[in-house]
Amino acid sequence: MKKILLAVFACFMAGTALAADNTDLTEDQKTLYFLGKAVSSKIKQFDFTPEETKYIVMGFSESLEGKPAKADDSYGMKLNEYLAKKQEAAVAKQKEAAKPFLEKMAKEKGAKTLPSGVIYIPVKEGKGASPKASDMVKVHYHGTFPDGKVFDSSVERGTPAEFPLNGVIPCWTEGVQKMKVGGKAKLVCPSDTAYGDQGAGGAIPGGATLVFDVELLDIVKPEAPAKPAAKPAKKDAPKAEAKPAEAKPAETKKN
Repeated sequence: MKKILLAVFACFMAGTALAADNTDLTEDQKTLYFLGKAVSSKIKQFDFTPEETKYIVMGFSESLEGKPAKADDSYGMKLNEYLAKKQEAAVAKQKEAAKPFLEKMAKEKGAKTLPSGVIYIPVKEGKGASPKASDMVKVHYHGTFPDGKVFDSSVERGTPAEFPLNGVIPCWTEGVQKMKVGGKAKLVCPSDTAYGDQGAGGAIPGGATLVFDVELLDIVKPEAPAKPAAKPAKKDAPKAEAKPAEAKPAETKKN
């Protein structure tokens, strides 16, 4: 409930004299504006209509003003049901919109549709070994939505990523095993092989198809376990007595 109320802050701000495109904001105002922007991004996936947004804004603003509530806490359960239906509709919309894109990518030159539905498109053949699911890999990647919008990129950060191949989304676990060190490939990940119906952290909506350009830099070898240090001799251990050198018999001089 708190997320819903806070999320409309950006909408509320848009209708005030502090609109960012009309007035220069102070640092504090920019901070508050960012709050609204950041929280609202968490619920964009629900595709609220203008009519629905109107009541969200009403609840937010009247709560801040201390006006009597028009709905009590019992509506928390109803809110969960309402959002579940919105989420289901939004996921279905994402999957339906992705179908033409998936069909197109499956026809790309060299494309292979793997058993899970992942589309693997080799870009550059590597010459090294192929990783196993249990391996730690070092990669560069560039992740986008089908429309080309970037959601994550180690390339843009300029720092390769390392992770266990069986600890990431199924699309990666399956697809990267098809690569060889030094190779590049494009992985087209249907939502069921990516973040599913739940999405990820507001940045990736539920049901979203994802595209990754991947370069396999290395298979990271596990570090060898350190050798145990030699145990020091106990202080109370008796020292071995030095044996006297054996006396050699004197040679008898021959006359």
